[in-house]
Amino acid sequence: MPYIGRAPTSTATKIEDADQDTKIQVEESSDEDTIRFDIAGAEDFTMTANTFTAQSGSTIAAQALTATTIGSSGGVTITGTTPTLTVGDAGAEDAKIVFDGNAQDFHIGLDDTADSLAIGLGSALGTTDHMVFDATGAVTKPLQPCVLVHPASDQSNIAVDSAVELVWGTERFDQNADFASNTFTAPVTGRYLVLVQLRLQEVDTAADYIHVYVVSSNKTYSSSINDYGGLSGDPAYWGQSFGGIIDMDASDTLVIQLYIGGGSVQTDLDLDSYLSIGLFA
Repeated sequence: MPYIGRAPTSTATKIEDADQDTKIQVEESSDEDTIRFDIAGAEDFTMTANTFTAQSGSTIAAQALTATTIGSSGGVTITGTTPTLTVGDAGAEDAKIVFDGNAQDFHIGLDDTADSLAIGLGSALGTTDHMVFDATGAVTKPLQPCVLVHPASDQSNIAVDSAVELVWGTERFDQNADFASNTFTAPVTGRYLVLVQLRLQEVDTAADYIHVYVVSSNKTYSSSINDYGGLSGDPAYWGQSFGGIIDMDASDTLVIQLYIGGGSVQTDLDLDSYLSIGLFA
């Protein structure tokens, strides 16, 4: 029979087996208000107010754990041959991990309605998605800066011998609301892909050159065509383009200018021209 009670010379109340190497005991000395669980002569677990502790070398095995908060000062490690952390139980519901930050919260989770994996701002799925992986493997970035604009009408009779800012009156899309008043404003520091395609009308072959200027806050880039002497007459349409990856800091601005050197004031910017800008890296 197990012994229950206080041994005459002990400082603990115990429940123990016949050979006294497996026991539950309530400490009444330095470890007051502590219950110890000893198995085969070794202290495996202790219990204090609101805390159950597995000692070094001991393991807690459970089919299910229910908790609102799990605290760990040293992190949590999942070990084993094929360690797996499963979030969710195959129900028709969202499942997520929320990162509780000081200034901003972020989440990564399964949006069950869209059948997609989303990474985003805040704790709610499907509200501020930053990156989305759908079931086909396609990856989208709903807030990635990306703009496509073109003129609403022809910009007529562009002045010569001066840099003229081009007017982009129609937005086909402006994914992050970074374009206004013919100006792109970089929302973050990065490298931006800039594509300019101009369709010019009635170019005067008497002009010495035409420069397309991509003017950012910290540098001006250009694409130039010189000497139209090889043409038999003024072309009804003339294409000129720029493409490149440029550095921009957050809040830097970018506009497109056209400089026609010499000749007559007769060149128009056709409404089929376009400007496209997107964050590359």
